[in-house]
Amino acid sequence: MTDGISRDPARDPQDLEPFFVSRQRAGDVDGMMALYEPDAVVDPGDGRLLRGKEAIRVFFEEVVASGRKYNRGEQRPALISGDLALTSMRAPGGSVTSEVARRQLDGTWLWVIDRFSVT
Repeated sequence: MTDGISRDPARDPQDLEPFFVSRQRAGDVDGMMALYEPDAVVDPGDGRLLRGKEAIRVFFEEVVASGRKYNRGEQRPALISGDLALTSMRAPGGSVTSEVARRQLDGTWLWVIDRFSVT
């Protein structure tokens, strides 16, 4: 636990989004990174594709340093097929995220693809 923020692993794909937002709001970049597979890809919506944890970490460090805070939105029920899950959230401003999570060998879930906005 870091400053009262849980570092529990996501045991359900529905855990990923609330863990992510809580950790980002607390400035816990390590905790945010713990929700991604090593070769994950993030589309932050600015024309770049961030590939791998190093590039993703640099982006999230910049976001946290800027003081910008992500807001919780309306989480949609995950669509699960075997070891894959599609997660999604409608942000307060109306944009919709979409993410693909994969079940790990220990039964926890990590994001492998994260698109910040599909609208």
